[in-house]
Amino acid sequence: MRVIAIVKYLTLIVGLGLLIVAFYFYQSSSSFLDGAVTTEGTVIELVRSRSEDSITYRPVVQFTSQNNSTIEFLSTTGSNPPSYSPGQRVEVMYDPSNPFNAKLKSFFSLWGAPLIVGGLGALFFLTGIAGFFVPGLNTRSYKALKDNGLRIDTQYQGVERNSVLSVNGKHPYQVITQWLNPSTMQVHVFKSQNIWFDPSPYINTDTIAVFIEQNDPQKYHMDIEFLPQLAK
Repeated sequence: MRVIAIVKYLTLIVGLGLLIVAFYFYQSSSSFLDGAVTTEGTVIELVRSRSEDSITYRPVVQFTSQNNSTIEFLSTTGSNPPSYSPGQRVEVMYDPSNPFNAKLKSFFSLWGAPLIVGGLGALFFLTGIAGFFVPGLNTRSYKALKDNGLRIDTQYQGVERNSVLSVNGKHPYQVITQWLNPSTMQVHVFKSQNIWFDPSPYINTDTIAVFIEQNDPQKYHMDIEFLPQLAK
């Protein structure tokens, strides 16, 4: 449980850090656009870039600045298949005081970095926030089911590992039960919330109570309060 708490805080911090970096990229692009001028350039070659599992092609662009200097720059963005071809005329934006600070005039060249980093930051940050609020929401949902739901006695089937979730290389356990709905003659399988110790030795019963929402057994809460608590 301590590891889960650390992961929640770490995810939140990483997300916040990425959002700060994304804001810096946004400010940088905005400042660049405020003073940049637009001209026409030519793609003179494509540079092949290889990562671990992909290959992209970035254009080398040549243009003439306001003081008649010939400038070449390598685009920060690439694609596969290539978005440009040698000899193609393209729009370029550059800083007149530093013509080597140049970019292709395209949405992704100008805003790709803040968009990607900001998206990752938002994902990490919201995941971290959810880690703090979801348990509380689940607790209120369980209490509502216990107070207002329909109590049924389900047949204990055993304990399984939840292979979908892993923390520090370990999977939690879930108690599995089933119930035959007499009105529909359908068998419903229920799984408990995640348990971070093997509860098998502490289950000495054939039936376990499950609280279901009226007319909707898909919404349920298994009552496993009889199990011991994990020491902190």
